[in-house]
Amino acid sequence: MFRIYLLIFFVTASFVALHAQTADGPTPMNFEIYDPPSTLVVPENPVQRSKFPFIDVHSHHWNMAEQDLAFLARQMDTLHMGIVVNLSGRGGAALKAQTENITKHGLQSRMVVFSNISFNGMDEPDWTENALKQLEFDVQNGARGLKIYKNLGMDVKDKNGRVAVDDPRIDPIWAKCGELGIPVLIHTADPQPFWLPHDENNERWLELKTHPRRKRSGDTTAPWEQIIAEQHSVFKKHPGTTFINAHMGWYPNNLGHLGELLDAMPNMNVEIGAVIAELGRQPRMARSFFEKYQDRILFGKDSYQPAEYPTYFRVLETADEYFPYYKRYHAFWRMYGLGLPDEVLKKVYYKNALRIIPGLDKSLFPE
Repeated sequence: MFRIYLLIFFVTASFVALHAQTADGPTPMNFEIYDPPSTLVVPENPVQRSKFPFIDVHSHHWNMAEQDLAFLARQMDTLHMGIVVNLSGRGGAALKAQTENITKHGLQSRMVVFSNISFNGMDEPDWTENALKQLEFDVQNGARGLKIYKNLGMDVKDKNGRVAVDDPRIDPIWAKCGELGIPVLIHTADPQPFWLPHDENNERWLELKTHPRRKRSGDTTAPWEQIIAEQHSVFKKHPGTTFINAHMGWYPNNLGHLGELLDAMPNMNVEIGAVIAELGRQPRMARSFFEKYQDRILFGKDSYQPAEYPTYFRVLETADEYFPYYKRYHAFWRMYGLGLPDEVLKKVYYKNALRIIPGLDKSLFPE
């Protein structure tokens, strides 16, 4: 009986102590909600509108065939966006409907569309031939490039299993893009931590906690290194085709190696969509990289969210210190501005895209 009383005493005392701590002391805390405002006092120069007009080479507008494009153009004007490249063109009749709506609104100089290729039915003997016909049809109807989604190399399957990024059945398509003079913007794999153990050593722990379907493993797809190597194999096999490697090829956290890849593959360019937080945490290294490879980097955002663009402008244009990213589950760290020189900014914002993507209206941009 004494032991029972003693147990009740300790449980009650623990409850009282915990209640006192939460009532009069700090609230119980964990990493998921800990995000205090900084007490650091430094100059702040938020940028709502880019210094120069820019071309967003990585945007997604799934209903461009039906949406009010005049409204989209007004949003673009507030950001100083000269041209938006919609990578969700789909292809065939769907792409034609988008370009027709753009023409209907008189916005051919402001909005362009890339084609998409379906990898369904790759086992059929005429798959490559049909894909080539669709690509040529799309270019005739206004497509300015080809976008490849990350499902190639991870989720696309044929009768033998996973289809590799460098599957030889796709070679004629890469070659055709070179013949047509259009670039291929290709997204391959995902951030490497998605393949690592979901534990305290994973920088993407919070993202994987909040978005568990992003976790990858050897059971769900091929190893990250293998998929990335397949992409590089395509670049090397097709030197006459220009490639834009989405998300800086998932090496924004290893710019030294990314530079080696750019040196080894002159037909590879990169865009900065969804990786600005990686650049902002290494301002000196990133600025040096941008200065060295200023002719190979394009502006891209990925998800079209107008409120998020100013963070990109601030990282690229200012010398601000220790400011937050807009999605904590992507980046719990603070960022710093690169303060890029004007000539580098112009190349990233529009000059490189004007050179790489055919048929863009140069009159919208300064010399």
